[in-house]
Amino acid sequence: MKTVDEFTRVPLGFFPTPLEPLPRLGEVLGINLTIKRDDYSGFGGGGNKVRKLEYLMAEACQAGVNVVITTGGHQSNHARMVAAAARKFGMRPVLVLRGNPPASWQGNLLLDKLFGSEVQFLDPDGYFTQIEGAMQAHADAASARGEKPMIIPLGGATPLGALGYVRAVEEISAQLAERAAPVPDFVVAPTGSGGTLAGLHVGTRRYWPETKVIGISVSAKADWFQSRISGMAQDCADLLQWPQQWQPDDIWIEDGYVGEAYGIPSAGGIDAIYQLAQQEGVLLDPVYTGKAMHGLISLVKQGRIPQGANVTFVHCGGSPALYPFADRLLEQ
Repeated sequence: MKTVDEFTRVPLGFFPTPLEPLPRLGEVLGINLTIKRDDYSGFGGGGNKVRKLEYLMAEACQAGVNVVITTGGHQSNHARMVAAAARKFGMRPVLVLRGNPPASWQGNLLLDKLFGSEVQFLDPDGYFTQIEGAMQAHADAASARGEKPMIIPLGGATPLGALGYVRAVEEISAQLAERAAPVPDFVVAPTGSGGTLAGLHVGTRRYWPETKVIGISVSAKADWFQSRISGMAQDCADLLQWPQQWQPDDIWIEDGYVGEAYGIPSAGGIDAIYQLAQQEGVLLDPVYTGKAMHGLISLVKQGRIPQGANVTFVHCGGSPALYPFADRLLEQ
């Protein structure tokens, strides 16, 4: 069997990120609640994608890539961080984003511009049928100019990228051991493309076999994620030569917290943003972590996360996305 350290990565993030208690919210809910602050990962504005990009950009550097192409929504944290990583290694970022051209460049879109990204917008209604062809067209054009392109898929969600969250579980294990604290009964995280959840499943199965991982969908239905994440987790474990197996039913996804659609703030998500800001001084965002915290709070209130449980919430970053939604946040 291999370890994650046997795979080449380039150091990008400021690790280990803090593992902090949330005592006031935990007391209100009746659970022992901690938060893994991957919003503090630092590089390119921070967030969970840094862990994946340490492996994916190592692959790009080894291959001599000079054009990096990826995709995401208007306020994609992943696209923003790919753009930053590309510039760090002297590469040119190309972003193909779901949505119409914006009236103003705010939040992550502003950062995309600051990183000098070439940005193409795709009509949201045709995005899923057009995206592969659009990214490939950029890759073909780069090749025709004598450049070396690399396409990074949505969210950096690949078996190699998922190693970043196997490493995160190892990191949390060391932090818990240092303070003689119990391992979590539940780990809760948002899921938009599946790579973070896949890595968490591989890591927890290896180090905390009794821990349950709960993914709060911010986009797709549960069955799509269950199939995608179980396959990606299997491929990631196979990379490590770890004897693990998954079926779709092994993946716990809650898909009732998306709201109107991906990228559109939900009432429950906004309530969770206010609650955490005012009880703990922690900022969530309306696209990912606000909806995921709404899910966590609801699961406790429903009794599906029992009283007294040890729960770790993975903060995947995304605070730049607060600012484009200021009017919506202030309505509530």
